[in-house]
Amino acid sequence: MTIQIAPSILSADFCNLERDLHAIANADLVHVDVMDHHFVPNLTLGEPIVKRICEVSPLPVDVHLMIEDPDRWAPEFAKCGARSVTFHMGATHAPVRLARQLRDMGCMACFAVRPAEPVEPIFDILEEFDMILIMTVEPGFGGQKFLANQMAKTRRLRDEITRRGLDTHIQVDGGVSPSTAHIVAEAGADVLVAGSAVYCADDPAKAIDEIRNNAQAAYKA
Repeated sequence: MTIQIAPSILSADFCNLERDLHAIANADLVHVDVMDHHFVPNLTLGEPIVKRICEVSPLPVDVHLMIEDPDRWAPEFAKCGARSVTFHMGATHAPVRLARQLRDMGCMACFAVRPAEPVEPIFDILEEFDMILIMTVEPGFGGQKFLANQMAKTRRLRDEITRRGLDTHIQVDGGVSPSTAHIVAEAGADVLVAGSAVYCADDPAKAIDEIRNNAQAAYKA
């Protein structure tokens, strides 16, 4: 697989969001974090803004739902035009049904694992998902320190995907930067989410290229 970079607009300037979307046009995806101040202690964007982002973004939109009741709301974000929608197992009542519903709508179905959660419980339903997101920070806020101890989990997931001959992507989100990109790629991640490392850089496009190049050089899966 080829490394994909998904800058997170959580670190963008929300008053100049369209400008900041075009500043990352050399990336592969735009990562949009949706938080409801219940599942995580932060509040971000809702459907109308995500819909508009999908309309003006030069890149496909990757939505990460950190909300309660994704069974109800995830399909609505697929309707907004998201290419992929990620939800958390701890928030959904019927993960397989929801994943299949998203796929039937032409949207990639993705599942997120928080730092304290094991990845093994999802192995039995792994084929239902297009991508697994490994959180390398606690979800809710950007700019946190990278948790290197999550790489063992990433390797176990990559080994299972390889063993079963699946083409499931592994996404890593949290503390990804030019200095950590090779670590997550070597562990088997092929979709890297980077927020502050991109948007706080003097040249976001150059930062994206640096992250991609460092990751691609280390990726072995």
